[in-house]
Amino acid sequence: MKIYIVDDDIIVIKMIEEIVLDGELGEIIGTCDKSLTALDEICLLKPDILIVDLLMPELDGISLVERFKRVCPNSKCIMISQVSSKKIVGDAYDKGITFFISKPVNKKEIRQVIKNLTDQITLESHLNKIKQVLSLEDIKQVSFSEKHKQNDEQDIEKKFKMIFSRLGILGEVGCDDISRLCLHIMSSDKQGSNHKLKDLSNYLSDNPKAMEQRIRRTINKGLSNIANLGIEDYLNENYVKYSNTLFDFDQVRLEMEFIRGKKGSGGKINIKKFMDNLILIVDEM
Repeated sequence: MKIYIVDDDIIVIKMIEEIVLDGELGEIIGTCDKSLTALDEICLLKPDILIVDLLMPELDGISLVERFKRVCPNSKCIMISQVSSKKIVGDAYDKGITFFISKPVNKKEIRQVIKNLTDQITLESHLNKIKQVLSLEDIKQVSFSEKHKQNDEQDIEKKFKMIFSRLGILGEVGCDDISRLCLHIMSSDKQGSNHKLKDLSNYLSDNPKAMEQRIRRTINKGLSNIANLGIEDYLNENYVKYSNTLFDFDQVRLEMEFIRGKKGSGGKINIKKFMDNLILIVDEM
């Protein structure tokens, strides 16, 4: 992973550099103690992970991240600061940071956050590559159905159950419906993105509305569970892995705020994204 560090304190920069290099966490492609100079460099170098201080002269960290994300929306941003204001932290997340770390810097926390972000970036890259392959016209020659005919259906179902367990929804009735729909998509000659939940429910169930409701309730439960994981430990492996793949990260954060009692309503689910990425994740396992 390509990492760039911005902090007006040279000592902090050297400390983070040492953590990254000693842990073999990635390649330091640049550092800077001046935010405006850093902005030009990071927009040119496009690091995978940007580590930035909040309080800096010229341009504060939140404004820096906001401008950087316009150029590199897929890059991950870690913000470090002594400031603990919930409003400022919330604003930082709204502008595009992925993780907020309080100073003084904890070596173990820095290592774990970078490792988790690296895993997340790698997973997202794999998912995007698969989606690109699926969008090619010659996909008909090597369809999902041919690939999954070679796999044992029971083994695939076990993979679904493993993910459901990680989401804390294994006992939910809708899990069976989700598995049936996904297996149907995987065994068909059509891309998952071409399937509509309503059409699939009509095909697979005598009571499609009830099936849709079960699926929606189950995925909503998964969203709530992932949000709770993030509240308890934002370094949790399942939170990091699924909060931005099976769910939209912004919606997970809204659900976290709702659970904390700071919002009147929680996050929303995207059933299509959940189903498509669930299939892709299982395919990668």
